[in-house]
Amino acid sequence: MAKKQTAGRDNLGRLAPKFAELNDDVLFGEVWAREKELSPRDRSMITIAALFSAGLYPQLKAHLAIGKDHGVTKQEAVELVTHLAFYCGWPKAWSTFPLIQEVYGDEESELDGVPSNLSAFPVGEKNPYGQYFIGQSYLAPLSTEQVPVFNVTFEPGCRNNWHIHHASEGGGQMLICVSGRGWYQEWGKEARELHPGDVVNIPEGVKHWHGAAADSWFQHLAIEVPGKDGRADWLEPVDDEQYEKLK
Repeated sequence: MAKKQTAGRDNLGRLAPKFAELNDDVLFGEVWAREKELSPRDRSMITIAALFSAGLYPQLKAHLAIGKDHGVTKQEAVELVTHLAFYCGWPKAWSTFPLIQEVYGDEESELDGVPSNLSAFPVGEKNPYGQYFIGQSYLAPLSTEQVPVFNVTFEPGCRNNWHIHHASEGGGQMLICVSGRGWYQEWGKEARELHPGDVVNIPEGVKHWHGAAADSWFQHLAIEVPGKDGRADWLEPVDDEQYEKLK
């Protein structure tokens, strides 16, 4: 879900209140919020390209920052500008790279290009269960007392294998989506698209998988429902043909 925009009212609310209203409520409040048509990350990439082409550097810097919030990595921003330089002008690239550096900084502390600000929750370390995933994922324990809670981060296109949570009593899992766009699917059912704020209840014994959309980083909190003799049974991967049908 796109963050509520207030830049219009903050900067132009007294001088041009109608323009500020259109900027905040229509452009960002309605057009940018149409996530089913285009994700905020896609809209950021398109907007960065348009502003680069026009040479509108103050607005470009602002949209690089918005793009960073939407999951556009520093490496992607650099590659985007490198590609556009051949079509829109070499000097524009020279003017834009310093803006990328200002917005993203050095980022040496980030893990393999993972955006540092996907959500309020830490990314953690590379997932020790990575053998059960296609693509790279990261795991951050948030609580190991009372009810175990983990933040799981998926790079674009990453998903876990089909698996089942077993327990002799109780058990199962809950997912609370906190960033990006992803998918959840139960065996024999259509895949469900996931967005921040969505909650998935997974009963014990249900075969399922979950992960990121092909074009978006994705995070969810994984909550282990208390149960007796709980364990996870990891099964076959989600094959590429099946996954690529999801849009």
